[in-house]
Amino acid sequence: MDREYNFAFFDEGSKREIRRAVLKAVSIPGYQVPFGSREMPIARGWGTGGLQITLACIGPEDVLKVIDQGSDESVNAVSIKKFIKATTGIKETIYTDEATIIQSRHRIPEVKLREDQLMVLQVPLPEPLRNFEESEAKTKQMHANQDYTGAWLLLFEQIMKYGNISTGADHTIRVNDRYISVPSPIPKYDNPKLNFCPALILLGAGREKKIHAIPPYTKVESIDFEDMPFKTEDFSHKKCELCGSSGVFMDEIIKEDGEVVYRCNDTSFCKSIREKR
Repeated sequence: MDREYNFAFFDEGSKREIRRAVLKAVSIPGYQVPFGSREMPIARGWGTGGLQITLACIGPEDVLKVIDQGSDESVNAVSIKKFIKATTGIKETIYTDEATIIQSRHRIPEVKLREDQLMVLQVPLPEPLRNFEESEAKTKQMHANQDYTGAWLLLFEQIMKYGNISTGADHTIRVNDRYISVPSPIPKYDNPKLNFCPALILLGAGREKKIHAIPPYTKVESIDFEDMPFKTEDFSHKKCELCGSSGVFMDEIIKEDGEVVYRCNDTSFCKSIREKR
């Protein structure tokens, strides 16, 4: 393929530097590894961290899937796919089971991931302690001392204010019984998918210049209290209007006549179910 850029945009030195950070993150599950975040042809905050990981890890034989909040056709997903395609020439797919690398913003696919797949999540704010401590030096010390009182205090404040844990997305997790971490702004419904997931999960924050990881088959727990356990959104009694699926994360749709219906948030999953009929 005749390309104007080096394969996957970056020079080989940049790829090696990012891969070293990835290897350290995999070796210390949940630990935030600083890395030299590169300037990208997309704005920071639009997935540059995840994109840099994908470009550093991708190979000519890989098959790519990119999703944004469950959709393969959103502006963010399409733009990232076009850029990766233009600098690599690799194959793309909308189907999770066909992909070897899946880059995502705000969702983990409904189809169970495999050992031979890499899941890359885009992360806006990688530090779970930032809500109550602005100093980077102090948050590092708190992680070293496992001083995570503030994270549970935030949950306690939600319970006192709303009567329950009201986190809608980006619910803090504890990885391998050690570091607390952010799962990226995925809905609470997706948090259990991280626990002992067969695939390697890499999380990149370009603006904050951090990479952290959840290695395959790693214990991941969503923080909670014994008397107020973590709960996900419940869609068990809802059915997708299009494919009839239940027990998956759904969007609530209000039609013009006021009727409320539900549809699979993962559009490729919904499409694959309809195609099997």
